[in-house]
Amino acid sequence: MSTLPNILVIVSDTFRRDHLGAYGNPAIQTPHLDSLARSSVVFDNHLISSFPTMPARADILTGTFSYTHMGWEPLPERLPTLPGLLSEAGYLTMGVVDTPFFIRNGFGYDRGFDDFVWVRGQGDDTRPHERADARSVWRMEEDRLVARTMSEAERWLERHYGEPFFLYVDTWDPHEPWDAPDYYASRYMPGYDGRTVYPSYGRWREAGLAKGDLELAYATYCGEVTMVDFWIGRLLAKLDALGLTENTWVFFLSDHGFYFGEHGYFGKAEWVHDPGAAVAEGSVVPEWLPESWLLTVGWSPLYKELTNVPLMVRGPGLVPGRRQAMTTAPDLAPTILEFAGVDAPPSVRGDSFGGVLAGTWDEHRQFVVSSWPLYFAQGEMTLAVDSKPRRISSYMPLTVTTQQYTLILGGPAETPELYDLEGDPREQTNILWSNIGEGRELCESALAFLEQQGTPDEFLTPRRGAIEKWFGPEHGKNGSADHDEQRVRQEA
Repeated sequence: MSTLPNILVIVSDTFRRDHLGAYGNPAIQTPHLDSLARSSVVFDNHLISSFPTMPARADILTGTFSYTHMGWEPLPERLPTLPGLLSEAGYLTMGVVDTPFFIRNGFGYDRGFDDFVWVRGQGDDTRPHERADARSVWRMEEDRLVARTMSEAERWLERHYGEPFFLYVDTWDPHEPWDAPDYYASRYMPGYDGRTVYPSYGRWREAGLAKGDLELAYATYCGEVTMVDFWIGRLLAKLDALGLTENTWVFFLSDHGFYFGEHGYFGKAEWVHDPGAAVAEGSVVPEWLPESWLLTVGWSPLYKELTNVPLMVRGPGLVPGRRQAMTTAPDLAPTILEFAGVDAPPSVRGDSFGGVLAGTWDEHRQFVVSSWPLYFAQGEMTLAVDSKPRRISSYMPLTVTTQQYTLILGGPAETPELYDLEGDPREQTNILWSNIGEGRELCESALAFLEQQGTPDEFLTPRRGAIEKWFGPEHGKNGSADHDEQRVRQEA
């Protein structure tokens, strides 16, 4: 047996933090992850960095703030990857994923893994050759993708448990469509009849949905959460069976959450069907793109339901407990490299939170910026959300989170928002105009952070313009709260 610690990273897509018993939800059944939490350090303030799915994976696999330098696109060849660095250090590195975008279209997110398995079947009906496991042929729970993914990881562990390993397991569940076996949804909706609702990706009332539709969708989502918990429990039990638990670091996390009616949204972004919309100069609309898919990504702010995600870490000699320190996805790679005794290369921009895990540090970050790729600009056509071209309606908003506040900042046309998390944890009341100083300070801190990351100036210019517009010249230092509040009421 090797003296190197093993490392297991489990990523579950769209897993809301507040849907775990370990994070205070007594209604949703997640016994296996709750058990993991009792033997782990549980982070209460872990926040996403890049959004959505593949930018978030780029953060995890490269330790960079990918929204500052790339979008939904292939993994840049110039960036070393976490599995590649660990492989060079003597680890056997393996990826098992059913999230469908890792290698499709040459995206190359398998780079650095010694071996890699894509469990096919997730995705959409436009790619029938990828749907050998189409839902129409499912018969048993074990046919579901999360079950097949965790089972594949179990089998790999049985073959390689005697070698030092880095095993990365990534399941798209509980991402929609929510179609776990009926007995799971029945736990949350007695008499469940098998119906499903797909998210409207926008304001649910405007989409013609009723409250009952949201309740139905929510029950099926909760059912899928419980199913995911069961199969992750199976994988964790395999560590016990193989005698690996004492020498294995386990990380459980998600890439982002989801809206089930909060802030008026049902989904994680706003899609608008607008085939006649103008596109930015230089943008190309592919000839093959069906008109039905010429969707515009509308104003899609990142509130806490999306940004605040679970993070649990269990490891050799680690004393279980809770941590309030703020962490984010790019911090994972340097932390894991530290455990493995590997120096992080200069490309890694995150910071290890090993001291927080050990209990020697109480703080890690003063704030976290969560963002869509910054190059998303008005009228631009780009791959977004699901590897399909989308028109971007506005400069996509970023969110700055501290222990006390969240600030949402877009381009000059969008009104900034500031929320007091202590008095208003559901982010319902915008207090920016009575707290101009705090809002301006957060804006300037975020901009300084983006500059520090080497963000191209063309992506910073519209954010600087927004700060100048809403806070006045020199970032508002000559303006007054009363003047700003009057202006926003006029322009809103």
